[in-house]
Amino acid sequence: MMDKAIYLNCLTCFDAALPIEGTGVDNRNPLFLHGFRDIAAVVSVVSLDEFCGPSAESRMQDLSWLGPRACRHEEIVERVMRYAPVLPAQFGTLFSSFDSLEKLLQSHHRAIRLFLNQVRDKEEWSVKVFLDREQAKEDRITNAFAREAEQLASLTPGKRYFQEQRIRTGIEKELNGWLKEVCEKTASDLNGYAADFCERKVLLHCVNGSEESIIRNWAFFVPRIAKPDFRACIDLANADFSPQGLFFELSGPWPPYSFAPNVG
Repeated sequence: MMDKAIYLNCLTCFDAALPIEGTGVDNRNPLFLHGFRDIAAVVSVVSLDEFCGPSAESRMQDLSWLGPRACRHEEIVERVMRYAPVLPAQFGTLFSSFDSLEKLLQSHHRAIRLFLNQVRDKEEWSVKVFLDREQAKEDRITNAFAREAEQLASLTPGKRYFQEQRIRTGIEKELNGWLKEVCEKTASDLNGYAADFCERKVLLHCVNGSEESIIRNWAFFVPRIAKPDFRACIDLANADFSPQGLFFELSGPWPPYSFAPNVG
């Protein structure tokens, strides 16, 4: 197999009845299980030069090549997840031989088994926090003007203008502190229903051609038994804060990439 490699999609518990069918990440070679003790690797054979070497580096920057393969990788992991606990591998995880794959499974066997046992009753859920800054500012400015309406009305037009500008400047500073406080409190409330939590990289999100601000990107490892309470906590936060321009978007369950042990 000098010109071939073993492509790893995920690890799961060994079960000969697990429905593994169809093709692997390259959409050509078939998927299959490779068992090692009580662990099964969901793998396929791929051409080595597709993923390694100078030409592979340029392909990794080509979305027309990368996109379908990355999506296929994710589809396979999510399909396995519907039937069994999974420890997902990162896209492009290769082994030169089955012997090298088994050496990894041997050296990390305890950590893999522990994680697969944990995943049986837990799921990864994503929570992205979106901010409409203009809406948040205007809501607070409107409330501030209402509180000071009587005082503003007593001022001359020039003084009133400068007082309104002072209020607007103060609101901008106040808003950042409010966002920090609300996000920390909400994350703490949600974490009360989770077994684990992590902050993920914040990416820009485009809606209708304009950039909508994601200010937080969280992942929670939630026991299935706590999922209704976790969802209810999100709903409560949105009821409280979405009128003020802050929205919490829940999605999942996802393969547990954020909480999987590093076994590379």
